[in-house]
Amino acid sequence: MSGPRPETYWDAVIIGAGHNALVTAAYLGAAGRRTLVLERRERVGGAADTVQLARGIRAPGLAHTVGRLRPSIQKDLGLARHGLSLVSPDVRVFAPSPGGGALTLWADAKKTAAGLGDGHGYLQFDKRVRQLGRFLDDLGRSTPPDIKAPGFGDAMAGLKLGRSFKGLGRDGSRTVLRVLPMAIADLVAESVEDDALRGALAWRGVRFGNVGPWSAGTAAMLLLDGAGNDGGAAGETVFARGGPGALAVALASAAQAVGVEIRTSAPVVHITSRDGRATGVVLEGGEEIQARAIVSGADPKRTLLDLVDPVELGPSLGWRAGNIRTPGVVAKVNIALKKLPVFKAAPGDESLLRGRIVVAPGIDAMERAFDATKYGRWSEQPILEATIPSLTDPSLVEGAKAGTHVMSVIAQYAPYDLADPGGAAGDTALRGPGGWDGRREDLGDTVVAALEAVAPGIAKLVSHRQVLTPVDLEQQYSLSGGHPLHAEQGLDQFFVWRPLLGHARYRIALERLYLCGSGAHPGGGITGGPGQNAAREILKDLSRRS
Repeated sequence: MSGPRPETYWDAVIIGAGHNALVTAAYLGAAGRRTLVLERRERVGGAADTVQLARGIRAPGLAHTVGRLRPSIQKDLGLARHGLSLVSPDVRVFAPSPGGGALTLWADAKKTAAGLGDGHGYLQFDKRVRQLGRFLDDLGRSTPPDIKAPGFGDAMAGLKLGRSFKGLGRDGSRTVLRVLPMAIADLVAESVEDDALRGALAWRGVRFGNVGPWSAGTAAMLLLDGAGNDGGAAGETVFARGGPGALAVALASAAQAVGVEIRTSAPVVHITSRDGRATGVVLEGGEEIQARAIVSGADPKRTLLDLVDPVELGPSLGWRAGNIRTPGVVAKVNIALKKLPVFKAAPGDESLLRGRIVVAPGIDAMERAFDATKYGRWSEQPILEATIPSLTDPSLVEGAKAGTHVMSVIAQYAPYDLADPGGAAGDTALRGPGGWDGRREDLGDTVVAALEAVAPGIAKLVSHRQVLTPVDLEQQYSLSGGHPLHAEQGLDQFFVWRPLLGHARYRIALERLYLCGSGAHPGGGITGGPGQNAAREILKDLSRRS
């Protein structure tokens, strides 16, 4: 664009201030691009949030760990200088069973193996996850190829991936092609015999997904969870001091330090366009803002169906967008405890409770829990991943009575649409969004009962409780279907298919419209990967148009 720019003209306007959107904003700002971030809520962070549970007690909003954030993002943006402080407990996973036993997975794989009856199998599985995870990390850092008109850049990226694939060796290259479509139940069974250990390992293959351990492609979901980090078989467990919201604050600070402007309580209601090209946004109050690039941190379904003009979108792409799979089955329960609970398998040993507490008794138990969602019910024996972040970060309860702790629980499975308990199986209730009106606390009771089975007496310690169903997650965090990852992470929505075939290069639907959230490649939770990748492509396009 030649000539002086109007003061209201921006190089990029970013819709939403989730962690990926803030990552994109910070990279654009560091490159000297005038960038504006518009957030619907009164604070930044999206699902990377810290909420007030009770007076003096704070809890994670949805995500409760941040260990998968790309190290390159932390370094490039200098997040430590902007107040981000991370805590990595030695214990990664404590997996108690209702029968009283437990497994402990440590950061040190050899230490873990020494405490297991199937230590050799565990080390074998850990090695495989790390080996294949390195290749998937390289894949995740690349931009999917242009399937319509591949160019020189696509060829170079292909060569780089080819070298990474070759680096797996003959055995590894065959293994990755064989493993990706597998069910995680089959993959863990190749290395491990103990069912309790299989359950603890397989959990990351189904976490946040509308899938069970016998669902095809769940092996890929576990490997993607381990890509680009030091998780291995146990997975990463890293907390941000101050809760996940502290990560968002650090990212916002890094972005503002390079000139990015962030406006909260500024909901975008429409993306303006002309002749197939995005031109700006309209805010709820009617204000219009123009920009050379419009970047959405919202999920792809919401971006395309709620914000883009349906005439510009067209019937075919509108139909395809409506079929992006976003079936939320995750509930979040935050609990304030009068004192630290005692787990049957860890009496008096609080060090074992500093990581993730996974209640997944075995493969069959996980599959039965998943079965309930097929009939519009939540599981009466849910699979849980809990943390007690106040053990490593007392600031979360510094305003409460001495001894108080906060517990963050991710519970599966609880479907977005509930069946009417008085009707036939599969009939959706008409009592409110998703049929959840009046039934949230019943789900909370179910989750506490599942905790009671491994930590007797915990129910009497609860002083405050917050229950968030998939419908609540949709309403509070603008997640279509209440899906924490913006879309299912299956192989049909991965790489060139994420979010849609032909729209996987962060450029979506309209010229100059981009996607930077978890609904873009490589997906995932708190990684920053989609935001970092999107920023690279946006900067390329802005440079070509300068």
